[in-house]
Amino acid sequence: MPKLFSYGTLQMKKVQQDVFGRILIGSNEVLEKFILSQIKITDPKVIASSGTNIHPILEYTGNIKDCVKGTLLELTDEELIHADTYEVDDYKRAEITFKSGETGFVYLKNNE
Repeated sequence: MPKLFSYGTLQMKKVQQDVFGRILIGSNEVLEKFILSQIKITDPKVIASSGTNIHPILEYTGNIKDCVKGTLLELTDEELIHADTYEVDDYKRAEITFKSGETGFVYLKNNE
């Protein structure tokens, strides 16, 4: 079962219900060497679900003092594909190791 680190709107119950059709189970987690910045979303469906056009986005700093707290969500392979559809092109999915040593997926800033 894949795990997905959420630091933003995918932690919201309404968004989870809209994207996955259910409320996900998760645990607190920390991602080191990253900070949060913001992007403006233009996708009307994403804005309707989250209630805002400003969303957080991760940026790598490499500084061990930087960290982002979030939730490591448990989901199915099919739900991971739904998450990919929800996230706009400003994000890219990557597999990463968290402070706890657990691994999972996260959406990072797409610099391409």
